[in-house]
Order: sequence, then C-alpha cells, then structure tokens
Amino acid sequence: MYLADRSAPSPSPADTGAPPDRGSLRTPAVTSAVLALGTVSLITDVSSEMVTAVLPLYLIAGLGLSPLGFGALDGLYNGVSALVQLTGGHLADRVRNHKLIAGIGYGLSALCKPLLLLAHSLGPISVILALERTGKGLRTAPRDAMISLSTPAELQGRAFGVHRAMDTTGALLGPLAAFLVLSVAVDGYDAVFGVSACVAVLGVVVLLLFVPSGGGAAVPPLPSGGDGARPEPVRLRDATALLRLPRLRALALCAVLLGLTTVSDAFVYLLLQRRTGIGEQWFPLLPLGTAAVFLLLAVPAGALADRIGRRTVFLTGHALLLAGYGLLLWAPGWPPLPYLVLALHGMFYAATDGVLPAAVAATVPGRLRATGLALVGTGQALARFGCSLAFGAAWSLWGTGPALAAAAAGLLCCAAVAGVVLRPAAPADSPVLPDLDLDLDSDSDPDPKPVRPPV
Repeated sequence: MYLADRSAPSPSPADTGAPPDRGSLRTPAVTSAVLALGTVSLITDVSSEMVTAVLPLYLIAGLGLSPLGFGALDGLYNGVSALVQLTGGHLADRVRNHKLIAGIGYGLSALCKPLLLLAHSLGPISVILALERTGKGLRTAPRDAMISLSTPAELQGRAFGVHRAMDTTGALLGPLAAFLVLSVAVDGYDAVFGVSACVAVLGVVVLLLFVPSGGGAAVPPLPSGGDGARPEPVRLRDATALLRLPRLRALALCAVLLGLTTVSDAFVYLLLQRRTGIGEQWFPLLPLGTAAVFLLLAVPAGALADRIGRRTVFLTGHALLLAGYGLLLWAPGWPPLPYLVLALHGMFYAATDGVLPAAVAATVPGRLRATGLALVGTGQALARFGCSLAFGAAWSLWGTGPALAAAAAGLLCCAAVAGVVLRPAAPADSPVLPDLDLDLDSDSDPDPKPVRPPV
C-alpha cells in the first residue's frame, strides 16, 4: 500500500546495490516548512480567536443582534469557508503555486481585521466576516498540501499533528489575549480588533519570509502533451476525476457520514453545562479544556497513526467521542464528569483532525494534492454544518436527551460503516490505476511516479 505520492522518487540502496548510508537515511521528524507553516497558523489563530472570543458579545450586546440572528450569521460564514475550500484547492494546483494561494487567503483574512474598526452595523460586518471566512477557505487546502508535499510519507501523521498542535496553541492564546486587551483598554472592542489586525499582518509576514515556495518540496511536474514542449495544465475535469479513485471516494464518504453525526462543539459545551450545572462565569473556559487536551495529544496521535495505521486511530477517535456522548447521557452528575467529557472531546480531535488529511494526502497524486484535500475537507465541513442544523431542530422538538441519543446512535452506525469501507484494499481492487488507489494501513512505501487521473 502506498502512503503518499512522491514527486521525485530516488533509487533505494537496495535498488542500486550500494550499502545503506544510515546518515543519509536519517531525516528530520518535522521539516522546517511544517514548523514555519505551524508558526503562521499559530499567529493567525491568535488573531482570529481574539475576534471570535468577543464577537458574540459585541454583536448581541453591542449591536442588538438576536441569538437566532447570530446563529444564522455564524452558519452562513462557516458555510462560505467550507465551499471556498474547493476553489482554493483547485487554484493552488492549477497555478502550481500553493504558497501564492495560501498567501492570498491569509492576506484577505488579515485585511478584514482592521475593517471591523470601521463597521458599526450588521450589514457591513456580515460582509467583512464572509470575506474573512473566504480567506480561511482559500488557504486551508494549499496549506495542508504544502505540509504533505514537504514531508516523507511515513511521517505525515506526525507532521499534521505538529501543525495542528501549533494551530491549537494559537486558539488557546487568542481568547486570553482578548481578555487582557479588554481589561486594560478604554475602547475594548476596537482595541481587540486593532491588536488582532497587527497580529494577522505578522502571520502574513512570517509566511512570506520563512515558508519556502512549494512548501519545501518540489511540486511534481505536469505531464507533457507528448512533444515535451509544454506541460499539460491541471483542468477542472482532472479535479472531478479524483473521485474515481476508490480510496479517496471511500475517505470522502466516511468523512461525510461521520460529520453528519458529529455534534458541534458549541452544543457539546451547552449540554455539558446543563448536565453538570457549571456556572455561567466558567462557561467560556470549556473550549480551553478541549483545546488543551488536543494540544497535548495531537503529535503523539499523529505519530501513532503513522506507526499502527491511520484507519485505526481515526476510528478510535470517533469511539472516544461516542464515549463522551455516553457520559453526557447516562453518567451520574459527579464532579469529575466535566473533566472526563472535555478530555474525551480533545482526544477525539487529536485522533482525527490531523490524521484525516494525512490519509487523504496518501491517496492523491502530488500535482492534485490541494484539490483532493479540499474535496474531503469541504464534504466534512458541510456535513457537520448539516448536523448542527439537525441537532438544533431535534433539541427544540424532543429535548436534549433524545437529541443526543439520536446523534450517538447515528455515530455508532456511521462508525461501523466507516470501519468496513476503510478496510485495507487488496491489490486486485485497483485494476485501472494501481498506483493511485492507495491504502491507509500498509507498512510498505514504494515510490510511484505521478500519474494523471483518468478523465
């Protein structure tokens, strides 16, 4: 089974007959490109989470927006982010410059932060937030493609784990920074938006100066048209043909199924608060509990996925989430319950958030890497958005207990289906393109040459 598409294969010592050079075979566990991209994400998340931490209060208390209106606005701009991922992924592969498209995405998000200082009504703020989410959508797939293309196949789970850990560090620091700014500034909200804008610009500067073009690895060359004169461009039909890859199709299907039964974080925290009677003053700290566990375990979970198989770790993460649902439904209201639920919630993200893109990267040719990541990421994001709408409706109609029980039953069924669908594929299962139908759990790692998907 192939774990990745290598853009520049080189003969192994066994192929050449030369004795292995242990010094030359030793590669860093995490490349400098991954660390640079992680730093960019950390800085950008500090900026974004500063705004996110104060935005609900600013819109509801400051501008008089109703909670229902805020929920609709939140869903709208998160949906925009999910859909724009497809555009960002395809553009990055088409122009053969992942750093350029990611930079445009980061730059657009940074530009929106100071605009919040000028907007004082719901209409302009909605437009600014939609543009900010557009920037996030543009940068996500090219960034993940750079991570995968700069990392050896057998270390991609660890690389994504390191990136997600650094990203989560920013998510932890952002609300704390907003709290500090609000406590010392006279015009609190404007001060938060201003500081956030400066931090976002710093993230763009780090991207431009320290992230190598192509993410630190050469992007696989495009196949020529036969005369060697001009490389064949990446076309839209090449992107849609990716879904003909059985393994990518299986991953996309499972990501959507499991996303449809993954209750959003906000609902989990509300359920936990109601279940345990946590005081309202402590409610804003609940996301920090999940983020702290995620930060601690993201790298070990990614390394474990590289060692024992990404399918196993990915499904285990959903089993941990199911256990958290079970505690919320049936556990007695004893003091350790909030800590256990938050720990399981953070472990779920550690076992899935970086492992899924690592698995997707293993199935997609390098020249279409960003597009493949965007396809799966968009499907998962839209499915989770649909789950939020369905869970909110079920809560209103049935109450919290039946709604969560239905979500848990759905998650159990979907996880069982995913366990079957993601079984390691036999070699005979890929008669058309055996070097593109990649498996998740093999220890072998041949070096296939890039091949354009069938069209």
